[in-house]
Amino acid sequence: MSSVLNPTDASRVVDGLGFPLGDVTSPVGVGWPAVSRETPQPPEEQASSSTDPVEPTGQVVDAEPARPDHEERAAIAASIPEADGNTPLAQAVAADERKRVTLSGRPVPRPAQTRVLTVANQKGGVGKTTTTVNIAAALAQAGSTVLVIDLDPQGNASTALGIDHHSEVPSIYDVLVDGAPISGVVQRCPDIEGLTCAPATIDLAGAEIELVSLVARETRLQKAVAAHVEEREAAGDRLDYVLIDCPPSLGLLTVNAFVAANEVFIPIQCEYYALEGLSQLLKNIELIRNHLNPALHVSTILLTMYDGRTRLSAQVADEVRAHFGEQTLRATVPRSVRISEAPSHGQTVITYDPNSSGALSYLEAAVELAERGAAAPTTEESA
Repeated sequence: MSSVLNPTDASRVVDGLGFPLGDVTSPVGVGWPAVSRETPQPPEEQASSSTDPVEPTGQVVDAEPARPDHEERAAIAASIPEADGNTPLAQAVAADERKRVTLSGRPVPRPAQTRVLTVANQKGGVGKTTTTVNIAAALAQAGSTVLVIDLDPQGNASTALGIDHHSEVPSIYDVLVDGAPISGVVQRCPDIEGLTCAPATIDLAGAEIELVSLVARETRLQKAVAAHVEEREAAGDRLDYVLIDCPPSLGLLTVNAFVAANEVFIPIQCEYYALEGLSQLLKNIELIRNHLNPALHVSTILLTMYDGRTRLSAQVADEVRAHFGEQTLRATVPRSVRISEAPSHGQTVITYDPNSSGALSYLEAAVELAERGAAAPTTEESA
C-alpha cells in the first residue's frame, strides 16, 4: 500500500511524530514536537511581539489564515483507504498510518490539578509496568510533568526509564520504612524532559514484613506523595501526574498505593484469566474505599496484548467494554516485539521506536487519558 503522504511535499507534511520536514534524511522526531513549558504571554505582549508583515505605510497586512491542523489531520487520516479483510498486515499498516497522522502535532491538555493513578492488577504479566512507563513517557513528551513511583521490588519500571536502582541507591523503600521525603530519592529520566522516577530496589522485598509493625502502615505512601506534590507546587513546578506501578499482589505495598491514589488504572490482558482476576481486584478496591480511601475509583481500563487476528481477543474486549464502557479506553495496545525490546535498552518504546505500532498505541492511549481527565470535573467542582 502506497503512503498517502509524500515526504518531499512540504506543504502536506504535518510537524510532529514520524514526519520529518524538508530533508527526509534528517532524524525523525520522537513523539509530539517540542513543547514549551513556559507560561504563555498575556494577549497584550503577544500582540506587541507580532511578526505579521507590515507595509511601508505602517499598516499591518493580514497574514494568510492558518489552516485548521486538527481538521486537516482528520481529513488526511480519513483518506487512507481501508484494507481488505483478507490482508491483516495491510489493515495494521493502514491503522498505524491513521494514528500517526492524527497524533502528529496534536496538543494534549494538562490537568487542572495533580492526578495520582495507581496502575494495578493482581495478575502478573498483563502489562502493568509496561503501561506505566510508556503512558508516563507519552504524557511527559506531550508537555506534562510526570512522576513514576516504582513500588515493585523487581524494579522493572526503573530499568525501563534508565534509572539506577542497585541496592545502595536511595529508593522508595527509604520513603516507606524510614520516612524519607520523595524528593530525596527521585531521579530524572535521562531521555525525556519532565519525567522523574522514585526507583525500587531489592530492599523493597522486605518492606511488606517491616511495615506490619509500623504506625499508620497503610497511609505512609499517601502522606509522602501529598508532601511531595505540595513541595513541587510551592517551588513553581507543579506535578501533573503521579503514576504508581504496583507489584502483582495484594499486600501492604499495593494497599499503600491504593490509599495514596484517587484513581485506579487497570491494564487487562486480552485473555480469559485476566477477566477472572478482575473481579477479585474490584472487590479489594471496594474494601479500600469502605475503610481507608473513600475517593478511590476505577477511572481507566486499557486492553493490552490485543491480537486482532484472534476471536478470543475480540471477545474479551467486547466483554470488558460491555461491563466497563465508560472506563475502558478506545485505544488498545497490540502485542509488539518493539515494546518487549525497549527495556533491554533502558528505554520506553516511545523513545526506542516512536513509529512502531506499540508506541503509536500508547501515544493514543495517553492522549485519551489526558483528554478524559481534562473533561472530568475537578475535586472542588464535584464537591
